[in-house]
Amino acid sequence: MDDTRSSAPVWHGTTILAVRKNGRVVLAGDGQVSVGQTVMKSTARKVRSIAKGEVITGFAGATADAFTLFERLEAKLEQYPRQLTRACVELAKDWRQDRYLRRLEAMMLVADKGVTLVLTGTGDVLEPEGHVMGIGSGGNYALAAAKALMDTEHDAETIARKAMAIAAEICVYTNTNLTIESLASDL
Repeated sequence: MDDTRSSAPVWHGTTILAVRKNGRVVLAGDGQVSVGQTVMKSTARKVRSIAKGEVITGFAGATADAFTLFERLEAKLEQYPRQLTRACVELAKDWRQDRYLRRLEAMMLVADKGVTLVLTGTGDVLEPEGHVMGIGSGGNYALAAAKALMDTEHDAETIARKAMAIAAEICVYTNTNLTIESLASDL
């Protein structure tokens, strides 16, 4: 039995981090996309603002899959304006039930002024503890660094930048070409 998926090159290269502190929520994403041991692009934009600037989001995984999810999330936000959690739950339901969407290989971090959520293809919609969350190949490194910095005097953006720099030092699939998006936060 020939499985062409297992012989296809493995695409790596995303670290997305969300930090919520002192009235600000920040999403940071690196710019590296790698195929196997080759860096294909170092300036990819994996973090963006959607829903007329009310929601920021970042993705880890296949780019085309992520763009499909961005579009679907925006449609859900039009259906449920200013209800990010409900829109994400509805998207997660579709993601699990729709044959086409089930094959998408991506994760998303999303945030608005009140909540930060992680969405996965297994139907998870998770709110992080401690106001910090990381996804992607360097996500755990960035997460650990950000958690260590949360008790300092640094603001959310500074914490995100420092944590991403630490992740880039450790994870070969993460670089320091960052895209940063932020919003005023209720927390």
